[in-house]
Amino acid sequence: MTSSPRPHPTLPLGSDGYPVPSGVERRTAGTVESARANRRWWDAAAPAYLAEHGDDLGDVDFLWCPEGLRESDAHLLGNVAGRRVLEVGCGSAPCSRWLRRAGAEVVATDLSGGMLARAAALNRSTGVDVPLLQADVGALPLASAGVDLVCSAFGGLPFVADVEGALTEVARVLRPGGRFVASVNHPLRWPLPDSPDPEDLRIVSSYFDRRPYVETDEEGRAVYVEHHRTVGDWVRAVVGAGLVLEDLVEPEWTPDRTQEWGQWSPARGALIPGTLILVCHRP
Repeated sequence: MTSSPRPHPTLPLGSDGYPVPSGVERRTAGTVESARANRRWWDAAAPAYLAEHGDDLGDVDFLWCPEGLRESDAHLLGNVAGRRVLEVGCGSAPCSRWLRRAGAEVVATDLSGGMLARAAALNRSTGVDVPLLQADVGALPLASAGVDLVCSAFGGLPFVADVEGALTEVARVLRPGGRFVASVNHPLRWPLPDSPDPEDLRIVSSYFDRRPYVETDEEGRAVYVEHHRTVGDWVRAVVGAGLVLEDLVEPEWTPDRTQEWGQWSPARGALIPGTLILVCHRP
């Protein structure tokens, strides 16, 4: 007989409410390990994350990135009224509620049950109800060619090991002519320190080192995984999934915006991009 694997212990939380890792390294991490680690991390971090960023994200709003670009100004999705829309990595689902209020038929997905619980609570408090599904972007529980638009505002894709497979799933659920827009960490961030201070703009690792950033517990098990890809990697992944890349948007810092968000800050944002937005369609 084989014994059942021991369950993972509850992630320890720091004074800021975020999980505290025992170690940090750059190493390979596959699809199963990445998904398992990130589901646990976001379940545990959801309260702290939304307490820190909830006011900026809003309850019914569509923020593409820490630079402050909003869909109400950017119109990257076009006219959404009457369109069937899938949001990937919805978090607490403010973007999906904004889309619903704009007249779209929306389904919001996320890997994290903790985030979806917050989304359900905000559905009730705002009166803007959107269907919520716990799902991995690599295996979407939706019919082929069933949606007009897919969007992802820093949701899911940076944490996926097999991004080509994820984008192939996106292409599958899109109808021909359908649109896909996603914001991700700008690859230029990776060789730089994780600091909002422009004085820290120095190269500390190779841009071409594609090993994921992995936080581990005391037994060396991954508790958080974030994957790095170059700009060229993103372009090849989009094309390899059968999508057509229309534009690469590198948002500039919004004037008069003062919020810092991790590595993002007004001073640093005036010098280098922090976000890359992929604008695509299925031919």
